Order: sequence, then structure tokens, then C-alpha cells
Amino acid sequence: MQTRFYPVLPSSVWPFLQKSVDDWTSCSNTFRYLGTRSIRLFFMMVPWTGNCARQTDTDTVDKKRPSCKLFFKADPLKIISAKGQYMFNEKGDKYLDCINNVTHVGHSHTKIAEVAFKQLKTLNTNSRFLHDNLVLYAERLTSLLPSPLSVCFFVNSGSEANDLALRLARTHTKRKEVIVLDHAYHGHVISLIDVSPYKFDHPGGEGKPDWVHVAPVPDVYGGKYRDNEHSAEELVQLYTDEVQKLIDLSAANGKGISCFIAESLQSCGGQIILPPDYLRRVYKSVREAGGVCIADEVQVGFGRVGTHWWAFQLQGEDVIPDIVTMGKPMGNGHPIAAVITTKEIADSFSATGMEYFNTYGGNPVSCAIGNAVLDIIEEEKLRENATVVGNHLLIGLKELKEKHSIIGDVRGVGMFIGIDLVKDRVTRDPATVEAQHIITRLKQQLILFSADGPNRNVLKFKPPMVLSLKDADHLLKTLDSILNEIKAAN
Repeated sequence: MQTRFYPVLPSSVWPFLQKSVDDWTSCSNTFRYLGTRSIRLFFMMVPWTGNCARQTDTDTVDKKRPSCKLFFKADPLKIISAKGQYMFNEKGDKYLDCINNVTHVGHSHTKIAEVAFKQLKTLNTNSRFLHDNLVLYAERLTSLLPSPLSVCFFVNSGSEANDLALRLARTHTKRKEVIVLDHAYHGHVISLIDVSPYKFDHPGGEGKPDWVHVAPVPDVYGGKYRDNEHSAEELVQLYTDEVQKLIDLSAANGKGISCFIAESLQSCGGQIILPPDYLRRVYKSVREAGGVCIADEVQVGFGRVGTHWWAFQLQGEDVIPDIVTMGKPMGNGHPIAAVITTKEIADSFSATGMEYFNTYGGNPVSCAIGNAVLDIIEEEKLRENATVVGNHLLIGLKELKEKHSIIGDVRGVGMFIGIDLVKDRVTRDPATVEAQHIITRLKQQLILFSADGPNRNVLKFKPPMVLSLKDADHLLKTLDSILNEIKAAN
């Protein structure tokens, strides 16, 4: 059994600290203590159980608190540094990072560190004061979107962005009911758990609220309607008809739809690429019913698809949402996010008289970092890199599909790719166990990957945008070797 050092407080002090701040966490050989400096910390050696835990001097474990969800739970990694597309553990092992869609322009980018330091030593304050960084960044950000999307609200996370998007939609339409896609995940706050089947339909979830309507995700490989049973035109019609049925149901109940919210490419649902014309038809139906359309670009925005800045643009230049949310890659790991909408919707929101204010949203440091991320994407031609490397990887993966029957489908665009693993290509039964084995073997070969989808059988490729052709070839060679192992074992 391993041993770790933990901070331990005298029992007389703990109730005070617990009441004032619930603020220290120990996990994965680290701990953080935030609180009053006058409180003395004591240390004792305790057994490590693999869980985040709070210790007191009177109880071995006061309460287990799994406050952090780890990759590779059975054998978690302790990462101490990272650079570009590589991460390093305490032993100096170098891992190729195919997981992090947050460190969009690469880990520990020098320009971002310099910009953050320069602004931090000059000024950081809330956004109730005038500051050039906020205005210039908002102007630059909105210039990357179609012209109706011109009003920007800055927040701190994708969850905050999607929560505000729902508020905007409800205020503008004076309705509450929402249409979402099955397996969708939009954030961790209560309002978003309610519209995230990925959460409310899984252990611990409380099920779908009555004001939420769930449409089948347009997964043409493993979804309700499949490409081995229907033509491409039939598929898009069948899936859009499902949304129309929900619109009609809401109207028949005298409610009416407030909004349709969907990721422009669904990530947690298994790297789903929406069929051509899907959003165009759905957006038209929603608007005809008086609802608004929200594009969740939190995971897939900022050029990840390569050819465009935003994934919704893959559906056509005329396909324009009413509200766009963005987050994760926006600050390359720094907490910044945004909601961008039309003047009409923003005016409806302000007309209520309820002031919207976000203490840290749009602060000078966050905006400076956000602006630097855009600089780097353009200066280092990362959208072009996403297209070149992504296409190269897609070709290589499709070649592996011809060789290995476990690969049922390869889909993606730019640096957003899914490898759908199946036990049988005819039935398309998910190869869930095999997917977890492959992830473990890749980790042993110093490549970090994850799996998702309703059956957790889809390998997800969403790396920093600086991943190179050489890295892609290394990944393909390693994956081929692991799949040969599986083939030989069977």
C-alpha cells in the first residue's frame, strides 16, 4: 500500500475551517490548502486509498470526497510539466497528448505566459471599469462570426456560457421548454444537468425534467437510423422529423419551444459528425415555431475543424445560430468563456431590467490571454495544421479499418476524430471492453487517449492543435501494433 503526506487539522480547528471554507483537497500525491494563514497545519502519514479524502486527527477518514475525476483511474498519471503536445510525469516519461482540447495552442505556450505576466503585473480587476482589452477582444471575436452575431457576454467557463444562453433564450421567447440531443453534455451546473442526457440518464441522474425534450442524436453509424438501412437524404429527413415531432408535441401541450441547443459536433456522445443539411433544416423548424437556436461550440470551436473557425459553419455559410457559446480552448487552459448573440436577443435580455454582471468575466488578464490565443492560431497557422494532420490521420485510420475488423467506423474533421470500435460490423455491437484495453495499451506506449459515447466504445482524438504529422504517424503505427495484438489473441 502506498503512503502519502496529508495536512491534518486539530479537531478544535476543523469545524471553524469547514464552516468558513471547504477548501483543501488531496489527490494524486498533491494537496492544496487555501485559507487563513493563522491556522497551523500538522502532518501525518496515512495510507493512500486512491480517493480524495479529508483527514482529521480523530478519524482516519472523516469523509471520502472523490472531488476529482481522473483519467486512468486504476493507474493514474501524475503530470508535472507539459510543452506543446507532450506531457511529462514525475519520472520524466514523455506522453503524446491526444486528449487535451483545452490547451488548444499547445501546453505552456511562451506567448501566453508572457502576455499573462505582463497584464497581471499591470492590472487585473473586475469588468465594471473601462478597459481596452475587453472591447478590443470582443470586437475581434465577433468579427470571426457571421454579422448577426454581434453582442458578446464574457463569462468564466463553458457551463456559465450555456447557462446564460438558456437565460437569453427563455427571456427572449418567454418560454421554458428545450429540445436537446440524446447523449448531449452541456455543463455541470443544475440548469445544464437538466438538459444533458449524458448526465441525467446515467447513475446519479434524476431523469429528464418534463420541460426537456430529447431528440435522437443524428448518429448515422450507430444511432436510431443507420446508413446501412437508409440513404443519406432519408437519414437527414428522418432525424430532422424527430425534432419536428417534439416541436409539435410542445405546441400541442400549450407550451411552445424556447430553444434547440446542440453541440455543432457532438463530443461526449461519441464524436458525432452531423449529417449535411441537418442544422439547416432543424434551425428552420425551430424558428418557425418561435424558438431560438443555440450552437454549443465549447469543445469544437476556435478552428479545431480546420476549414472554419466554428463547427456550425460546416453545415453551410447560411446556417447561422441565434446564440453561440464558447469556452474550453478560448484561454488555452485559463478560465474564460463567452456567449455571442444577436442584438435583438440581447435587447430582450436587457429590457427586463435585471442587470447581468459577471465579476471575473472579461477581466483584463483573461481578455489578454484570449487575444493571444487568436494571435497564435493565426501566426502558427493552426487551422491549416488541423486540416493537414487531421486529413492525414483520417486516411491512415481508414487504412487500418480495412485491415482490422474491430474498427467499424472512422469519422471526423480536422483534429476532431472518432474511431468507433465494434465486435461485429454487421450488427455493429459496441466493443466496449476492447476500447478500454486499447486505451490502457496506448498509455503504456506513452500515448494518452480516451473513449466516450453511450457505450464508451469510441476512441476520441482531440489533441492540442500543434500535433504534427510525425506524431500522427507514430499514433497510427502504435495503434496498428495494438490491434494486431488483439487479433492474435483472438
